[in-house]
This record gives sequence, C-alpha cells and structure tokens, in this order.
Amino acid sequence: MEKKRLIPYSVHLREDIYDQLKEAAGERKAAGLVRDAITMIIEGDDAYTSGYNKGLQTANDIILEDKLATKVVVNGINIGNILMHHINQEIKRKKK
Repeated sequence: MEKKRLIPYSVHLREDIYDQLKEAAGERKAAGLVRDAITMIIEGDDAYTSGYNKGLQTANDIILEDKLATKVVVNGINIGNILMHHINQEIKRKKK
C-alpha cells in the first residue's frame, strides 16, 4: 500500500494564535497538530473518532515502513500485507 502524499498548504495566523499553537504543540510538530485538526473538521469526526482513525492510519504506516513486518510470510500469507488489509477495511468501515 502506498502512503498518501502530503501537499503543502500555507495558513496565516494572528501572532497570538501562532504563539499558542507553538506552545500547545510542545514536542510535537505544530504542522501535525494543525493537519490533524483540519482533517477532523473536514471529515466531520468528533475527537474520539478522529483519534481512532489517526491511530489506525499510524498503525498502517508503521507496518508499511517496517521492513521485517512486510517480509514475514506464514503459510504463504504476507503478515504485513494482511494486517494492512484488515486495518484499511476498518478505516473504510468507520468512514461509512
């Protein structure tokens, strides 16, 4: 499965909001915080559903990026691929 490409998008913020964003982001990248918030708003999710979907996507990305997970085969079945398939089915099911 191919990762979705991120496309840069510029947002202008008031200085006080910018400062609060940097503080709220802490160790995390502020861009990720803004991206997650925009995604949640656009997809119409509540915070729980958005977090759950983000967790599923993160799990999928970890499997995709782990060279060992995508090379383990049991009874002719690639474990990484089957896990990503099940995670993607759950993502699609949640979006309905």
